[in-house]
Amino acid sequence: MPFNIPETYELIERKELSDIHAEGIFLRHKKTAARILLLPCADENKVFNIVFRTPPSDSTGVAHINEHCVLCGSEKYPLKDPFVELAKGSLNTFLNAMTYPDKTMYPIASTNDKDFRNLTDVYLDAVFYPNTYREKHIFEQEGWSYHMDSPDDPLTVSGVVYNEMKGAFSSPDEVLEREIMNALFPDTAYGVESGGDPDCIPDLTYEGFLDFHRKYYHPSNSYIMIYGNADMEDFLLYLDREYLSAFEKEEERGVIARQEAFTSPVIRESVYPLAAGEDPSGKAFHSYSAVLGDRSDMRESIAIDVLDYALLSSPGAPIRQRLIDEGIGEDVYGGYSDGILQPYYSVICKNAKTEDRDRFREIIRDVLTECAENGIDKKALLAGLNNMEFSFREGDFGTIPKGLMYTINVMDTWLYNDSDPFTPLCQLDAFASLRREIEEDTGYFEALIRRLFLGNPHAALVTIRPESGLQERRDAELVKTLAEKKDAMSAEEIGSIVENTKALTAWQMTEDTKEALASLPRLKRSDLKREVRKLSNIEEKIPYT
Repeated sequence: MPFNIPETYELIERKELSDIHAEGIFLRHKKTAARILLLPCADENKVFNIVFRTPPSDSTGVAHINEHCVLCGSEKYPLKDPFVELAKGSLNTFLNAMTYPDKTMYPIASTNDKDFRNLTDVYLDAVFYPNTYREKHIFEQEGWSYHMDSPDDPLTVSGVVYNEMKGAFSSPDEVLEREIMNALFPDTAYGVESGGDPDCIPDLTYEGFLDFHRKYYHPSNSYIMIYGNADMEDFLLYLDREYLSAFEKEEERGVIARQEAFTSPVIRESVYPLAAGEDPSGKAFHSYSAVLGDRSDMRESIAIDVLDYALLSSPGAPIRQRLIDEGIGEDVYGGYSDGILQPYYSVICKNAKTEDRDRFREIIRDVLTECAENGIDKKALLAGLNNMEFSFREGDFGTIPKGLMYTINVMDTWLYNDSDPFTPLCQLDAFASLRREIEEDTGYFEALIRRLFLGNPHAALVTIRPESGLQERRDAELVKTLAEKKDAMSAEEIGSIVENTKALTAWQMTEDTKEALASLPRLKRSDLKREVRKLSNIEEKIPYT
């Protein structure tokens, strides 16, 4: 699929990506230094993804709130919720946005050329020219705001993200994940809550919210990807003409700091809410987590996932089986979290006794020591490797388009190393190398256990225990705090909140104008292909008559 690269872009690297049957073309936009990755291939399920590096400095949820707000209308498409309307007449195969601990991602996918361009344009206008600068109610609706329908009503807090995170903070799995991250990376962006802590979200001001967007939602801080059978030259011309050319280059921002390695593992304990009256005994969660290696080492990353299968995730895996046999919890699971600067691995035990924490860690270390000294079951290692290789070769990610997964995986290295967008897309050599390590019984995996687990002090033992009635007490404390806050307000301040509540409700109830609805691009019948698409994996049969 040869094409000309417009002169507004600089070619950084071009690489044949035979592992995924695509070509990789890494460009920079000359004027803004925006990073562009093109992955042309025969796949009709085209993917567009724009990513911004957005490391938070606190737990106000500013990154998460921005993700919600930019999708509430833009300069070119001034609807309050353009994506609801867009989805009504779209053939998209994916349409969403995601906030990560250090980045925010806006991906779409479609098999229809016109639909693909429509969705892409709505997303680009949303991230670069959101209505949030003109309409504060968007921030109040999606983030947070004080509510009072009348001066006699109690003061309350509401907002989509605020309410969403209140729910997340009551989930033991969410609480545990946050505590693990905070324990392993206390001095970095990963030590705060990117989604937002409900206690901290009301500290975010409207201006602070806008400042975050101004700082990070700029082409110089962007990673733009196109995958599939698309007109790449036309897309590049459109991208420069309609968006990038309007901006100037800005200095690099949002550099993510690396956590200094621990000299000894840390121990941390926290609580999660249990409904009042529910028995808390035997409902603790224990986790042992260690920071491992570097995601840019593809071979080692795959090896860690293979170890996970052989030692923990597979039926009868030794760590899982030993913990269950010893009565440490009702369920054992874990995994490799590799979508951040410093990946980590966790073993988690659910519904355990709080007092079994130290025994939990001892059993894990005992099993790892035995495996390192006596060897790991080769069949289990090969099974794990075969499973991973098959999934990669087939590009089978369930209902998620494979091109989307490729653009997500690329960010595991590209976000932290400007010159490394291709490593996650080239895995077959690593699979072959690891297969030789297993078949020749070199002791590679046993050495990996000794280095990354047994001899690694950058680890954390985290326990969260249930506390009956905790949520009810938190809710009561919030009511008291808000009541005290209202008591300290002047009549003018109370009146202002009442008026703003009425204005926000009126804005929410107001329907989009015909002009706003007409601005949204829609598919026509002429945009749809009438030809039957033949699939290579379907055998055609002529019916008997």
